[in-house]
Amino acid sequence: MNETQRNELKTKILSSISDTQRDISDLEELTKPISPENAIGRISRMDAINNKSINDAALVQARTKLDKLKFALDKCNEPDFGSCKRCGLAIPMGRLLLMPESLFCVKCA
Repeated sequence: MNETQRNELKTKILSSISDTQRDISDLEELTKPISPENAIGRISRMDAINNKSINDAALVQARTKLDKLKFALDKCNEPDFGSCKRCGLAIPMGRLLLMPESLFCVKCA
């Protein structure tokens, strides 16, 4: 990986971190407890509880992705960054741009 590609990837990672942090903030707002004194009706309350559990799962995934992106940003300057952790071959730049947190090439993933 040359320096231009590395800088492009860092920019992509920083952008992804920013987007993920924004998503986490939105999801935290959506996962607040549903107050029982809200008169929204039984069916609507069940929908709200169901939506909350879906948003809880999305929040966990977003936080995991954020951790992986921060890890990738920390490792970006290392010489073996962009190499598959299983086979050692270079991970294609397109894959790294789409999923900068990737540790494996397509074949090994």
